[in-house]
Amino acid sequence: MRKRIAIDMDETICDTMARHLDWYNTEFQQNLTKADLYATKIYHRVPEAHVARVRAYPDIPAFFADIPPYEDAVEVIRELHESYEIVIATAAMEHPTSFAPKYEWLVKYLPFLSPMNFIFCGKKNVVQADYLIDDSSRHFEGFVGQGILFSAPHNMEEAADVRVNNWRDVRAYFLR
Repeated sequence: MRKRIAIDMDETICDTMARHLDWYNTEFQQNLTKADLYATKIYHRVPEAHVARVRAYPDIPAFFADIPPYEDAVEVIRELHESYEIVIATAAMEHPTSFAPKYEWLVKYLPFLSPMNFIFCGKKNVVQADYLIDDSSRHFEGFVGQGILFSAPHNMEEAADVRVNNWRDVRAYFLR
């Protein structure tokens, strides 16, 4: 029986933070960068008057359209799929209108995975997998497998039992 790897979507497979920054900077004529988000979330770096709007971006269907995957993400997931069962576990309950756009994104960029392997959830401790690759360590709470923290600006000061900085690191960890 093959081991199962659950993989988060946002900030792990695709760069939703770049989309947040692009939309925010365009709408509010700002120049916020990923470097400005070191060890924090975008919501903590924008004026209070902008927070609700920035939090609402993922509720807009176009938000997920054509967000590019991270470098090597699709290729490595395809390689892992040859030796492991891969499921995509994306926390979509905070933004229910994101279901269809996220589904369309996954079908477009990961066509070699069955849509039956897409899990739209809230808490990821309900996912039964041997590993969970995620940029948010909060999803490791109650998860019975090995959590693997995918580096993102907001988590750079968090301690992690296992951390990967990019998809080449993921490949090295699983396909030694």
